[in-house]
Amino acid sequence: MKSAMSCSRRWPAARYVADPALGDAYAGRLFAAPAPRSPAPLRLFIAGTPFQLQVWQALLSLPPGALTTYGDLARRLGRPGAARAVGSAVGRNPLAWLIPCHRVVRENGALGGYAWGVARKRALLAWESAGGADGARSDGRAA
Repeated sequence: MKSAMSCSRRWPAARYVADPALGDAYAGRLFAAPAPRSPAPLRLFIAGTPFQLQVWQALLSLPPGALTTYGDLARRLGRPGAARAVGSAVGRNPLAWLIPCHRVVRENGALGGYAWGVARKRALLAWESAGGADGARSDGRAA
């Protein structure tokens, strides 16, 4: 419901139609039992500033179970002093599961915030490290 309200604010003239079957199909693709990723990518339109798009692209390069910090992400983008700007871009990520902003933590290792709540962020990280994403555990063993 939260994402539908967010979309309504961003695109007030759009007409939204509930399609549980389509939603179930996408959910099945995203949260299926561990298996190799589907060769057919999800095609999405994501609006953001050029900097936000750079940050979100960098998030997509993080493998499941991996963690990074806002500062490390800023350095990877060639903007070592932009940790706060990276944090702002991460926080504006409109697709929190598909663009894995849950993999970014504070410099001190604290989880920090998450649009869907810190408990959900913790659960996603635990699920990934246990092998729930791509069938690989963070220790390299099969799930």
